[in-house]
Amino acid sequence: MSWLDDTDDDEPEYDESDIRVRPNPKANRPRSKRRPAHADAKIARVLGVDRGRYTVLVDEGGPDEHQALATRARELRKQPIVTGDRARIVGDTSGDVGSLSRIVGIEERTSLLRRSADDTDQVERIVVANADQMLIVVAAADPEPRPRLVDRYLIAALDAGIRPLLVVTKTDLADPAAFLKNFEGLDTLQVFTSAREDMPVDEVGAHLVGHSTVFVGHSGVGKSTLVNALVPSALRATGHVNAVTGRGRHTSSSTVSLRYEGAEGRGWVIDTPGVRSFGLGHVDPANILKAFTDLAVVAEECPRGCTHLPDAPDCALVEAVQEGRLGQSGAARLDSLQRLLATFA
Repeated sequence: MSWLDDTDDDEPEYDESDIRVRPNPKANRPRSKRRPAHADAKIARVLGVDRGRYTVLVDEGGPDEHQALATRARELRKQPIVTGDRARIVGDTSGDVGSLSRIVGIEERTSLLRRSADDTDQVERIVVANADQMLIVVAAADPEPRPRLVDRYLIAALDAGIRPLLVVTKTDLADPAAFLKNFEGLDTLQVFTSAREDMPVDEVGAHLVGHSTVFVGHSGVGKSTLVNALVPSALRATGHVNAVTGRGRHTSSSTVSLRYEGAEGRGWVIDTPGVRSFGLGHVDPANILKAFTDLAVVAEECPRGCTHLPDAPDCALVEAVQEGRLGQSGAARLDSLQRLLATFA
């Protein structure tokens, strides 16, 4: 007998039916879509976002009010969380060094300010949540004011149900009267003016009490300077305007909520990075007319489905301008309206 035939006849034979598998109750249990209710979650205000970490204010307005750091729960990976949100947080909410809580839900929002990269981009970018006012900052000169950009801010604000305010800075460099004529028909727009060294802190501050106000504006108009005057602890970086290009340098790089402490009460200042464009790709064109309250009254006489564009037949707005009933400012307002409406045509 060769060594190839050297087998042990007493050794048992095995097949796959003899394999013993240790039961795994977790693997065999059907996967459930139910998530923890987190009944013990606290409500916190999102103050800012930085590289996946959220600074939140816990116990807002209470004796134990404090800031904490949070991350988002896995089930919220597709949920946008932005400054101004009221978040439900669990875990270590103490705010101690090294602590980290977890955002497990977002409370229903009262408003949502959005913009797009341009008018053809349907992808919206959320600027801030739960703001009830927008303060638009424009310079009378250096850089030159841009009425069309202000129109876009107004449309975005009114589309979101947010009250607009307007501050014109650097009035010692140029008279803002001609610029402000563009907005004479907006009776709901509160306007403030100021020189470079005389920010309207008291006047603007009185309108901040009890509100969450988002500050927007072109780079270099003095928005960060105004924020620092209203909230001295903010220490927001300020820049200058390039003498060659006439453009300001971006100084605010992120959106952040800052507490305003005034003589008459508290409010929230939400500072945003300066932008040179404000796309309205997400806006319903039917809402654009709401930014021009004076024209909206005249437009009630237009035929059904009127586009209000220059070639629109029997447009009451076009006829009113041609007949001189709206004056020069009305003609400029209609031109601005038509420019915006043309982007959606």
